[in-house]
Amino acid sequence: MNTTTALSKADSPRPNPLPGGEGARQTLFAADALLPAGWAKNVLLTWNDAGQLTQVQSAAQSPAGAQVATGPVIPGMPNLHSHAFQRAFAGLTEHRAEQHDSFWSWRTLMYRFAARLGPQHMEAIATWLYAEMLEAGYTSVCEFQYVHHDADGRPYADDATLSLALLRAAQKTGIGFTLLPVLYQTSGFGDQPPNEGQRRFVRSTESMLRLLEALKPACDAQGARLGMAPHSLRAVPPEALRDAVAGLEAIDRTAPIHIHIAEQTKEVDDCIEWSGLRPVEWLLDHAPVDARWCLVHATHMNDAEYEYAAKSGAVAGLCPTTEANLGDGIFDFSKWRSHGGAWGVGSDSHASVNAAEELLMLEYSQRLAKRQRNVGASAAQPHVATALTLEAVQGGAQASGRAVGGLAVGQQADFVVLDAAHVALQGLPAPDMLSAHVFASHRTSAIDAVWVAGRERVSAGRHTLHDESASAFVAARTQLLKD
Repeated sequence: MNTTTALSKADSPRPNPLPGGEGARQTLFAADALLPAGWAKNVLLTWNDAGQLTQVQSAAQSPAGAQVATGPVIPGMPNLHSHAFQRAFAGLTEHRAEQHDSFWSWRTLMYRFAARLGPQHMEAIATWLYAEMLEAGYTSVCEFQYVHHDADGRPYADDATLSLALLRAAQKTGIGFTLLPVLYQTSGFGDQPPNEGQRRFVRSTESMLRLLEALKPACDAQGARLGMAPHSLRAVPPEALRDAVAGLEAIDRTAPIHIHIAEQTKEVDDCIEWSGLRPVEWLLDHAPVDARWCLVHATHMNDAEYEYAAKSGAVAGLCPTTEANLGDGIFDFSKWRSHGGAWGVGSDSHASVNAAEELLMLEYSQRLAKRQRNVGASAAQPHVATALTLEAVQGGAQASGRAVGGLAVGQQADFVVLDAAHVALQGLPAPDMLSAHVFASHRTSAIDAVWVAGRERVSAGRHTLHDESASAFVAARTQLLKD
């Protein structure tokens, strides 16, 4: 962990990193910054009291009294897929439980862990996770929240109890937030009844819409975005999917909609047996899929589905480290890109919490599948790390339903200052520093500071709540493993 600061303090103290701090200086000068069109020199960023960028000027002079970044500035990465409670479960399934372990055997163990969670556990785990995310370069997160009820499957007195615990965790850490309560009704295609391990997830369509109505004021007050997540085609029957999407549209016609789809070959086979169609094909034929939608994983598509889905405007939600951990398979990134498909990354089960590592795993999976290098480069951006970062930020912002699409006027002032003194980065030009950050620095952080909505949340590589939230996380996990 480095001990340098991200911003010059020659003129005045750093602003208070917590909400309500006074004297925050709403300008930053960077010798190098990654703008939507690529790298720029001598960039002046200015934002307003709401944390929205009002000026992004390259070839600028540093104004008197402006804060000065001590390393390259890159846009903060939106994390488009998270199951927060699973962070406490990470690393606990890396032993053989069946003759042929798979996603499905992992899921059984995950259900057992989820059955023990209480609201205090959820909040402690999420608070540490969101602090970790910020330290790792994520500045916002889409929380795919499907644990709704108590351990017996009964609604809490306040039906929003567990969702509110997640909102509090996001507020404490300062991470940008999109809350996606999950609709879950069946255990398989053809209205198969839910199993015992799913009892905490299940709710009717009507109760889901009531939950969304109840959560909207809390989300609005916090500046969070509210959407919905039909869990998957196997867990949401067609009529429920239709009615839930229509009900969400009545609440907010622009709300994001996320769904797990085509993650496993068994899911594809079961969907064909049920409907005669592949999952992505069925969804596109039967639901109003457009730019509001995020197709999480979408790992197993045929050529026609890649083109059909990309042209819908939906975002592909890729979670490379989780997909590798679970043995899901490899998304055909080049094919998706060839059709102009939008995409972003998420940490999903949080086997890894590192925005750069998701990009590394994505690129390396393509290299292994195609037996070639630098697959993620583009005609506009020959540096792989630059190309992937810019595209993932854009897709993640779209999936979040929030203005977090990079360093541009009108977007939120979410950015990361790389540590120019890190041994992997020292002495390199800015594009190569980002390449080293993605491909060469993972065992020691090359992130110095992280800002969300114009407020510094991570300084010298550490979140303000690092020690406190880490201790609470360990205590919660220890209790869960004892019970």
